[in-house]
Amino acid sequence: MICKIAFIMAAILLGLNIGGGEGAIGINWGRNNAQRLIPSMVVDLLLQNGVKEARIYNAQEDILRAFFGSGIDLTVTIFNFSSIASKDDAKRWISTKIGYLENSRIRRIYIGVDAFSRGITNKTDLQAALTAYTSMQEAINEGSYADEIKVTMPHPDYVLNMEKVSKPSEADFRHEIREEMHGFLRQLEANKAPLIIELLPIYQVINKKLGIDFAGPTDSPSHVIEDVNGAVYTDYFTVLHDSFVWAIKKAGVPDLDIVVGAVGWPTDGLPGANTSSAEHFYKHLLPYVTSNKGTPMRPGKPIDTYIHALTDENMNGDYFPFARHWGIYRTNGEPKYKIDLSGQGRDIFPTKANGIMRMPERWCVYTNRVKGFNKSAVVEQFKLACRKADCTSLAPGGSCSGLSFQNNVSYAFNMYFQTKFQDEGACSFGGYAVVVAEDPSTDGCVFPVEVVKGQQDNYRPTKSGQDRLLAPIFVFLLSVLWVLLNC
Repeated sequence: MICKIAFIMAAILLGLNIGGGEGAIGINWGRNNAQRLIPSMVVDLLLQNGVKEARIYNAQEDILRAFFGSGIDLTVTIFNFSSIASKDDAKRWISTKIGYLENSRIRRIYIGVDAFSRGITNKTDLQAALTAYTSMQEAINEGSYADEIKVTMPHPDYVLNMEKVSKPSEADFRHEIREEMHGFLRQLEANKAPLIIELLPIYQVINKKLGIDFAGPTDSPSHVIEDVNGAVYTDYFTVLHDSFVWAIKKAGVPDLDIVVGAVGWPTDGLPGANTSSAEHFYKHLLPYVTSNKGTPMRPGKPIDTYIHALTDENMNGDYFPFARHWGIYRTNGEPKYKIDLSGQGRDIFPTKANGIMRMPERWCVYTNRVKGFNKSAVVEQFKLACRKADCTSLAPGGSCSGLSFQNNVSYAFNMYFQTKFQDEGACSFGGYAVVVAEDPSTDGCVFPVEVVKGQQDNYRPTKSGQDRLLAPIFVFLLSVLWVLLNC
């Protein structure tokens, strides 16, 4: 992270991790929740846990105000990059944020979320994103912010040809976007801005049948991958990192700075995704990235890394069932597992969010006492609930994947009921549901009670982090329905 001397000296006095020292640990915070923590609560949570860098998926003023004077270095996202179609548009955007550029410590501006991966099939959107990037960079340069604020774009590992890769030296950018990517990388180099990469090691090792223990650093590696020049890899986090290093080397910009803008471990919706495996992943990963060991391609170089994500986002798309379960916190502000956000590897829970109230101990469950049993009618009500609420824990491999027919339906009804903040009108489902005070949770499957309705200002669901690619909602629903119909 390149800043003016004054900001570097201030960071040193505050003990911040800014480039040149040990790798920094940041956190991504998205707001795709029916129940959302208010911004001031989130800033307090970050400060209590000693988190010094954060990324948000918009630039809304209520969030920027909350970070005002916090000392946390902030990355903002211009999700709607079509709104920045010229340098004048970019200047207008800057003018509306001028009071926050310094006081809310905006240090990076991301253009879009995954423009290059979408550009594989949609070059029009990619060109619009590149226009927005160039326009914003020119406006930042003219406004004399170039030393303090870097403009860049995040890139999921899908932009690489990883399905063809057995070792990092074989990696390259996909041929459909290679020309545009090379031009973009040269611009980053000219502006001394980092390449932002987003890594999904658990998904990669499952796809490659390597076993989830190989996803991140560990004391007892399950596999070893050997590469050219004697490079040895014992985890897939470093494989993915150095695959990007090889790709930018082939692009002619081998020394470009790299920041891991998102790395995460879901706790549900995927075989092997649970709180125990998440705790193990971070317990080894975070001390590794702060150790300055580097990787085989970049030994001794810090790896600035942003954890994805602070909280679960139960309104993310569910074509990846696990995309709603990235959070190290539940939506009620309770930590799911132990994680030392300082990177020291201590066996501690992060602090809890303050000032959060739970709704009453009430659940909405399936009943056949009113209308009798009609399986097809009940299944239609189940589908209705899951279109509007989070049923991803029912997915194959999820924490609630082994429920009976009745409990499957009850889980879906309750998730919808809680999403509607326990409005009794939301527990009808054609007469097949009833509100109860007895917890219907089973061993391993929690039927949640959510928090009271928090701040809902500026609520606009957007894609967030690794909520991307693949298929629409009905693919997930079909997989759950198959299980449900065969109960």
